Amino acid sequence: MHVKEIAEQGYTIVEDAIEPALVDELDDSLGRLERFLEVQPSPNSFEGHHTLRIYNLLGYDDVWQKVPVHPSVLPIVEQVLDPGCLISSLSSIDILPGEIAQPIHADDQLIPLPKPHPPTVCNSMWALTDFTEANGATRVIPGSHLRDHDPDYGAPYDSVPAEMPKGSVLVWHGSLWHGGGANTTGEPRIGIAMNYCAGYIRQQENQQLGLAPARVATFEPRLRELVGYGVYNFLIGHINKRSPDELLVGDSTSKIIWEGI
Repeated sequence: MHVKEIAEQGYTIVEDAIEPALVDELDDSLGRLERFLEVQPSPNSFEGHHTLRIYNLLGYDDVWQKVPVHPSVLPIVEQVLDPGCLISSLSSIDILPGEIAQPIHADDQLIPLPKPHPPTVCNSMWALTDFTEANGATRVIPGSHLRDHDPDYGAPYDSVPAEMPKGSVLVWHGSLWHGGGANTTGEPRIGIAMNYCAGYIRQQENQQLGLAPARVATFEPRLRELVGYGVYNFLIGHINKRSPDELLVGDSTSKIIWEGI
């Protein structure tokens, strides 16, 4: 049923997907991390001026290892993509009171493929709180994954809130037009973005593990990009919003696309 809904509507909601004890564990870990890392909102319209985000969650508490392989979600993703799919990103999205609606976008719109096309990306949003229209539930445009173009960033579009109770998971085709909602309540709306990509979206040889970083640091800049230390279209391949090249050799010229909007 869920895979059929994604094919037809572009998304599905799996209610009561996550056991309450795990929801509490994730919520506790996230709260600790936000305090420890002193997370602040980012100064751009995409990430939100009143939204807290933590990237690369697998690098923190062990409890996050349960998210990508959860039996209520991964089998759906594997049918949308294939069993060889990969983790694209695992991050938190804590929409605070006063946040406005995020601009409508498609998660795969930086991938230069004609649309519509088979899914190259399949993403999910785990509800650690109830998701309501008032507190910023993800807004979706049903059927938009079948359109032959991407949305114009910042343009107004009619959308509907993907309301769901705490412990539910929203799963969607990467071409679906969507965006975070506005939070007009006094409480945060906390979600976990567990994102996947098709397994063929990578190099034939694993350059990052096959080449010692110290050796890559001796390469000219273009060669470092070619082996995978760059960021594609100012987004794909970043590490906590920094390019691998910046972390390797201190090159600070790279910008993430969100930083300019």
